[in-house]
Parts: sequence; C-alpha cells; structure tokens
Amino acid sequence: MSGGARYKLTVDAHLLLRRDGVRGPEVLLSRRAGAVYAAGMWHLPSGHLDGPHEDLVEAVIREGREETGVLIDRGDVSHAVTVHHRSPFGGARIGVFFEVRRWTGEPRITEPHLCDAMAWHHVDDLPDPMVAYCRAGLEAHRAGHPFALHFQQPGDPIAHLTEAPDRTEPMPGPYH
Repeated sequence: MSGGARYKLTVDAHLLLRRDGVRGPEVLLSRRAGAVYAAGMWHLPSGHLDGPHEDLVEAVIREGREETGVLIDRGDVSHAVTVHHRSPFGGARIGVFFEVRRWTGEPRITEPHLCDAMAWHHVDDLPDPMVAYCRAGLEAHRAGHPFALHFQQPGDPIAHLTEAPDRTEPMPGPYH
C-alpha cells in the first residue's frame, strides 16, 4: 500500500424496471431535466447512496419511490450489472444496476424539476440522446455480462453516439 489517502468513489444505484412489452422486453427510462448533469438525455431512474446507513438495495428501492412513484419489495430486486465508469472530465464512480420485474403502482414523473419525460423502451431500440454510462450498463446486462468498465477519455461526449468510440469493456462472469 502506498500510504497515501485512500481513493474514494461515488456509488450510484440504477433502477432497471423491466416489463414484457408487445415487441419484447422493455425498460423504463426518464429524460433528465433542469440544472442536472446530462440534462436532456435519457437515463434509468438512479441516484447516489444517502450515506453509510443505506445499502444499495435500500437505495434503489428509495430511488424507485422518489423518481417514479413505484413501490418495490426488497425480495423483487436482483443485481443486473456493475459498471466502473470514468467520465470525460475524469471523475469516476461505481454504478450498480438492479433489475426489478415486479412492483406496485404505475410509474410516473414525480420530480418534474429533474425529469421532463418518462417512457418504456424496447431493450434493442434505446433512444438517443442517452447517457453513455447508462447505455453501457444496459448493453452489458443485455449481453449477460455482470461487470463492465466504461472509461471515457477527455473530449468524449457524455451522450452515447453511434459515431463516437465505444469505451465499454464488458467483463465475462465466472461461467463464460
């Protein structure tokens, strides 16, 4: 160990509400609005841990209630994928994505100052503009990878763009 201060990261909990649509599996996305990072871009309902008293499952349940109005039972939460992300500005974080297929209530916009649209999207037809970090997690999960690195470089766009370099490095699980 180097003896210096320990490196610390922000931890995000992402809610992947999933339902079976007419064309197949769909996920609920919200469009960020207001004075927030990535305003105007689609993203999963998500947020940071509120402190050391809150575990990741509690956080995703809370975010589901706060951002979409749905109630989620702890037993209905399953790990989907974890992403170690670095933004184009150099800040890093760990995003833990949780899939939920059963909840109570109809998802709706409950924080209009932070979200101006909410819609179901087929997992193979995600909208643009979408936060690249979120898209990386969804695509890694769809491919069956439990972990991915998403280290953007200075100058990379925040949004997923087809013509931009894909910085996602999916990592296979122990049984791949």
